[in-house]
Amino acid sequence: MKFRKGLILLLIFVLGLQTAGMTAQAAGQKEIVINLDGQRLDSDVSPYIIPKVNVTMVPLRVISEGLGASVLWSQATRTVTIKKADSVISMTSGRQQATVDNTVVGLDASVELKQGRVMVPIRFVSENLGIRVNWNQSEQVIDLSTDEGTSTPSPTPTPTPAVPAEPGGTGQTPASEEMRGAWISTVNGDWPSSGARNNITKQKQEYTQQLDALKDMGINAVFVQVRANADAIYPSGLVPWNTVLTGTQGKDPGYDPLSFMIEEAHQRGMEFHAWFNPFRATNSASTSGLAANHVSKLHPDWIVNVSGKLYINPGMPQARQHIIDTIMEVVNQYDIDGVHLDDYFYPSNATFNDDAAFKTYNTLNTKDRAEWRRDNINQFVKQLGESVHRVKPNVQYGISPFGVWRNKADDPTGSDTRAGVPAYDSMHADVRTWIKQGWIDYVAPQVYWSMTLSAARYDKVVDWWVNEVANTNVKLYIGHAPYKLGTSEIGWNTSQEIIDQLMYNEKYDLIKGDIYFSSQHLTKNTLGLIARLKAYYGL
Repeated sequence: MKFRKGLILLLIFVLGLQTAGMTAQAAGQKEIVINLDGQRLDSDVSPYIIPKVNVTMVPLRVISEGLGASVLWSQATRTVTIKKADSVISMTSGRQQATVDNTVVGLDASVELKQGRVMVPIRFVSENLGIRVNWNQSEQVIDLSTDEGTSTPSPTPTPTPAVPAEPGGTGQTPASEEMRGAWISTVNGDWPSSGARNNITKQKQEYTQQLDALKDMGINAVFVQVRANADAIYPSGLVPWNTVLTGTQGKDPGYDPLSFMIEEAHQRGMEFHAWFNPFRATNSASTSGLAANHVSKLHPDWIVNVSGKLYINPGMPQARQHIIDTIMEVVNQYDIDGVHLDDYFYPSNATFNDDAAFKTYNTLNTKDRAEWRRDNINQFVKQLGESVHRVKPNVQYGISPFGVWRNKADDPTGSDTRAGVPAYDSMHADVRTWIKQGWIDYVAPQVYWSMTLSAARYDKVVDWWVNEVANTNVKLYIGHAPYKLGTSEIGWNTSQEIIDQLMYNEKYDLIKGDIYFSSQHLTKNTLGLIARLKAYYGL
C-alpha cells in the first residue's frame, strides 16, 4: 500500500498509451447483440470477447432476467451459482473449473468483475442450461434458442471432465480487495427517510441512489442495519416489522426490503452484510406502540429497563438463544455475505438490574458479577458463530466493538488511552477472548477519534488492535467516524483527518480495510470528503 500513488500514476500512463492505440480499432467494432428466440435481450453492460480464448462474457443480469435463471453471487467467495429447472452451475472468479450438477468441468474463462458487474461466459452457461447457442461472427450476433425457439441449433459440446482442483483452483486467483465498507443505519437517518414511509418506490429509489453514490466514491461493501430494536426490515416469523418502513411497528410494508437490498448490492459487485443490534429492545421505556409479538410483550421477564430504554437480558440463556434464532432466520433465508454485530451488549455506565438472573443462571459459581456477564456474552458470541458457520461456512461473521478494550491504567496490556467506557469493563465485551479463540472472522473496532485527541489518539488505538490480531486468523477492519467531521471535537475541522487515518493504516499489512459510520455522512460530502476519498482510492 505504500506505493499506491506511484502505481496509480504508472497505470494511468500505461492505460493512456493503450487507449490511444485502441480507439480507432474500437470505433470500428460492432456491439455484440444477444437474441433469445428472436427477441433481443437488453444488457446494461455491453458484452465483450476475451481474446485468445474467444469467449463472450455477459452481465449476470442477462442470465437472471433474460434466461429466467435463479442467480446467487457471493462477494465473500467470488462465487456465482446459477440454477434453472434441475441444472445447477457454480463458478468462482479465478478458477478455471466449474461445477455443473456436481460434476467438475474445465473452463476457458471464468467469472469476471467489470464496471461493477458480474460477468459470466454466455455460451458455457446457456448450453449447460439446455439452451442452444449460435454465433454469427460477421454480424456480432449471438442467437439463443430454447425448445420453443426456431433458431438453427448448433452442436452442444460435451463438457470435458476435469480433475478436482486443490482449494483455490488451477487458475490465477485474484487477491481479495480491501474492505471499503459503509454502515447504513435504519434508525439514524441513513435509510429510509421519514418522507419515504409507506412509499415502496421512494424507499427503493433512496437505497439505489445511495448505493450508486457509495460505489462511485470507492465503497465496495454495505453493512445494513436489519435489526435495530428487536425488529426486522424483512418478513420475520419471530420479530415484528421495523417502524421506519411504515410508521407503525409490525405493519407489512408490502415488499421484502432485505431481498431487494441484497440483490441491488450484488448487482453492483458490492458485499452485503446484515447488521444486527443484538440486545437492544427499544429506544424508550414505553411499550404502548409496540407490536403484539415484540419480545418485551411476549417475554417481559427477559427485559431490563435501563435509563428509559429496554434491553434484553444477556444473562438468560433462553433470551440469548432467541436472538441467535432471529439472526439465523436471515442466514438461512437470504444470500448475505456477512453477519455483523455492533457493540450493544450490556449497556455502558448504567445500573443493570439482573439480580434474579445472576442468582438463577450463575453456572460459574462466581461472586464476580462482571465475570459472569462477560461469560454470558462470550457464550453468545461463540454459539452464534458456530450456528452461522454450520449452515453457511463462507458467510463472514464479525463484530464492531467500542474502540478501546481496556485502558492501560486498568490493565497493563490495555491501550495507552483514557477512555470512559472501555468495552471489557463497561459493556462486558471481552473482545480479546473472541479474537484469541477464533470465534469471529473479523473485528472492526470503532476507532472514532482523531490523530490529535490525547485521551484516545487514533494511531495509538490502531497500534493496539494490530497487535491483538497478530498471529491469529481474525481479520482487522478499522471503523472510522466521518460523522464527526465539522464538529467541535478536536481534529475534525478538515476531511483530511480521514485520509490521514487511512494513510496511517498503510503501515500495517494486518489492517485489511475500513468501514465508515455512516452512509449519510459519506454522501453528504462534509468538508469535501468525497473528492479526497476518490483521490485516495485512485478513482
